[in-house]
Amino acid sequence: MLMLWPVVIWRLFVSLPPGRALIWSLLGAYLLLPPPPTVFDFPLLPALDKTSLPNLAILIVAFFVLPQRPKLLPDSMLGRWLLVVFVLSPIPTVLTNGEPLIFTESFIRGLYLQDTIAQPINNFILVIGFLMARSLLQTREDQRDLLIALLIAGLAYSIPILIEVRLSPQLNNWIYGYYQHLFSQTIRGNGFRPMVFLYHGIWVAYFVLTVLLATLALWRGGVGPTRAKFLIAAFYFAVVLVLCKTLATLVYAALAGAIILFVSTRIQVRIAAVLALLMLSYPALKTTGLVPADAIVAQAEAVNPERAHSLNFRLVNEDILLDRAMQKPLFGWGIWGRNHTHNATTGVITSVSDGYWIIVLGVWGWVGYMAQFGLMALPIFLVARELRYVHLAHQNAIKEGASFALLSQTHSDLDRDAGVSPYLGPLAIMLGFNMIDMLPNATLTPTTWLIAGTLFGHAERLSRRRKGELQSHETDVASSEQPSNGADQQPKRPRHVL
Repeated sequence: MLMLWPVVIWRLFVSLPPGRALIWSLLGAYLLLPPPPTVFDFPLLPALDKTSLPNLAILIVAFFVLPQRPKLLPDSMLGRWLLVVFVLSPIPTVLTNGEPLIFTESFIRGLYLQDTIAQPINNFILVIGFLMARSLLQTREDQRDLLIALLIAGLAYSIPILIEVRLSPQLNNWIYGYYQHLFSQTIRGNGFRPMVFLYHGIWVAYFVLTVLLATLALWRGGVGPTRAKFLIAAFYFAVVLVLCKTLATLVYAALAGAIILFVSTRIQVRIAAVLALLMLSYPALKTTGLVPADAIVAQAEAVNPERAHSLNFRLVNEDILLDRAMQKPLFGWGIWGRNHTHNATTGVITSVSDGYWIIVLGVWGWVGYMAQFGLMALPIFLVARELRYVHLAHQNAIKEGASFALLSQTHSDLDRDAGVSPYLGPLAIMLGFNMIDMLPNATLTPTTWLIAGTLFGHAERLSRRRKGELQSHETDVASSEQPSNGADQQPKRPRHVL
C-alpha cells in the first residue's frame, strides 16, 4: 500500500484540480494506509511512513505534473524565518548532543554528524503538506472543498468505525496483519474504542470531531435545502463521536460547536488566537506553576474518576519530562529517546510522553518548539490581522452554484466577490482546538497541516488584495491632486475604495 500510494497521488493530480488532489492525497493516505511501525527505512534516509511518504510524493508529483510550480516559501517574512528555523533547528541539537547516555548494562548513542542531514530533511518533509496547502488552497471555494472532503471522508470512515465499535478494533489486524497498539487501551466501559487504520482510538475520535465541526461550518455557511442535509449529517457524526468513547473530544465538540454556530467570525478568530497563544506559552506557564493541575484533575474526577486517573498520570509524567527538558532548554536532547528518563541500571525508559508539546520541547528544545508551533499558529494571527481591514457586513455564503463536483476541473468565480469567507472562523477554531489537544495528546495529523495551510494561504490572499486596493487608492489620490492645465488648481477629492 505504501508503494502504491505515489501512483495514486499521481493519478489524483492528473485527474483533479490541484487543490482537491492535494486534499484527497493526504486524507486518503492518513485514513487508509497502514500505521507505524510499517515504514520504508532506507539507509542514510529518513523513514518513510503513511505521513512522510505521501508528503514527499506530493512534492515530486506536483512539480512534474502541474503546469505552474507551487510557490513553497511564504509571503510573510516571519513565516519564512519560522520555516527556516524549524527546518534547521535540529543542526544545533545534534551538535550539542554528541555524548552517549551511559547506564550500567546499556547505553544510548549520541547524535552523529549524519543526523545534521537526516533530521532537517525529516522536518522539511513534515511541513510539505502545510506549504502545498498554503499555495494551492487559498480561496473560499478551496476552504469549502476541504470541508466537503472531510464530510465525505467522515461518512465513508464511519462504516468501519461502527464495525469496530461492535466487533472490537480488528480491521488493521485483518487487512494488514498486525495490531497497531495495546488492545487493553481500546476497552472502554462495556464496549470498545475503534482504531481502524489510525494510531490509536484517540486519533479516530479526533478525526470524527474534526468532521463534525466541518459539517457544522458547512451548515452555517450554506444556503437553501443543502443546509438541512448538513444538519442531519452533523447529528449523525455527533452519535458516532459518542460511540468513540473519548471524553475530551465530547468536551471539545460542545465548546467548539457552540462557538461555530453562535459566534461571529471576528470573535471566532480571536478565540482561536487565544488558544494558539495558550499553546505557545504553555511550557512557560507549566514551569512557573501557573497551570492549576490539581484543580483540573479534581474537575475531571467529578465527571469520571477513571478519566481523572488517566489525566493525573499524564500530568505527573509531564512534570518529569519537563524537568528533563529544562536540563537542555535551548536545543533539547535530540532523538533516540534521549528526552526521556531511564532506569540507571538497565537504561529502560521510565517516563511516558503523551502530549505532543512535551515531545517537541524535550527533543528540540525551546527553539524547535517555538518554530514548529509558531509556524502552526501564525495563520491564525495573520487572519486576525487581515480581518481588521475587512468589513464583516460583507460576509458571503457560498451559493448553490459552487457545489462540490469531485472530477470538475474548474471552480466558479465566486471568490472574486468582496467579503469574508463564512468558513474562515470555523477553520481557525478547528485549528485552535487541535493545538490545545496537543497538550494531552499527540494529535498532529495531516488534517492539522491542511487547515493551517489553507488559513495561511487565504490570509496571504487577503493581504495581497488589501495592498492592491491601497495601491489603487494611492494612485487615485495622486492623479486627483494633479492640476488640470492651470484651469482648476484645486485638487479633487479622492475616491473612497472599500
